[in-house]
Amino acid sequence: MAARLKEKYNNEIRASLQKELGIENVMAVPRIEKIVVNMGLGEATQNTKMLDPLVADLAQITGQKPVTTKAKKSIAAFKVRAGMSIGAMVTLRNDTMYEFLDRLISIALPRVRDFRGVSTKSFDGRGNYTLGLRDQLIFPEIDYSKVEKLKGMNITIVTSATDDNSARALLRQFGIPFRQGA
Repeated sequence: MAARLKEKYNNEIRASLQKELGIENVMAVPRIEKIVVNMGLGEATQNTKMLDPLVADLAQITGQKPVTTKAKKSIAAFKVRAGMSIGAMVTLRNDTMYEFLDRLISIALPRVRDFRGVSTKSFDGRGNYTLGLRDQLIFPEIDYSKVEKLKGMNITIVTSATDDNSARALLRQFGIPFRQGA
């Protein structure tokens, strides 16, 4: 079964984006290439067992096994040595990516307290968008009683758009609620 947002992109969004952006070639229309979900945990430097619930939560949220991320450089002030495990990340593509984006837009973001939309300033200049979340409890897959510590996460949506305006138009068509006036 194909993802609902994938069908929506193929049937509606691609044609309307082509018209809105004035693109002649259908293959040049921006699309979402991948979504990277990253959770860092600074306290893992003292206790590596703290990474296990983080990895389990991320696996439940995304439906895919996370990879533990390791420090590239030693930083004495933070008591971090090169090669230490300090977080976890998942790269989603194809149907799992569209399923995750659908759950993020329709279920998770509306559960954020005092939610007024996501910032329009989080684009990187190359058409990619990064969204920071304060806790993992906004996802319904997480059992509230089993969480001992709230952990934030970064969700990066990588698009094939060459500039921020094209990417903003693409994400707005998918239904990402951008903040008004920002």
